[in-house]
Amino acid sequence: MSSPVVVNAFTSMISVNGKEDMMTELFPSNILTDLDLSQSAASFSPPLTVSNPGEGLRVRPLCLEDYDRGFLELLGQLTSVGNISREEWEVRFQAMKECQGTYYVVVIEDVNLARVIGAATLVAEKKFIHSCGLVGRLEDVVVSDVYRGKQLGKLVVAVTSLLATKLGCYKITLNCNDKMIKFYNNMGYKSEDGNANYMCIRVQGKPREVVGDKAHRGIG
Repeated sequence: MSSPVVVNAFTSMISVNGKEDMMTELFPSNILTDLDLSQSAASFSPPLTVSNPGEGLRVRPLCLEDYDRGFLELLGQLTSVGNISREEWEVRFQAMKECQGTYYVVVIEDVNLARVIGAATLVAEKKFIHSCGLVGRLEDVVVSDVYRGKQLGKLVVAVTSLLATKLGCYKITLNCNDKMIKFYNNMGYKSEDGNANYMCIRVQGKPREVVGDKAHRGIG
């Protein structure tokens, strides 16, 4: 593994297999610590918390060093990723990091293996409407197929949704296929009467393929 590269502060010491490593965070991890999963619409049995998401697991921000911890491979279970070089990764990470208050990629790490095994992205979109309000967009939700059935999909969606509320978003939106509507209903998301249509323009030649049946679905 290459030495960590520090990009615009937000660093923390993270213990991996008993060794303290300096990690460069996409956003400050301390904004996650007081999120209370009991305030989520989701129910967890057995109970989970942000600080105790399961044995050997940790909830934290995406870090620059996650290039070597399987983050891109995890996204590959969701959709096409491409062959992203380390340089491309670092440039994109820095660009997202410099948009402070916008990109919040939350990951779940198996600390024993030092691998990212779950993730979700919250984009806080700045608006002029609603008194310069914020809209949260939930995207790229995925849990490794090896870790399905451990409530981790619910966990990562609950954490990002609670984070959006903490940031002051006046609404949180997502797009999902029909099979996932019940899951997101149970997480507190509802289709709005008269406003339940999702429309888009697919740009020819741009990445669009989905791996298997997993767009906003790799979260079992």
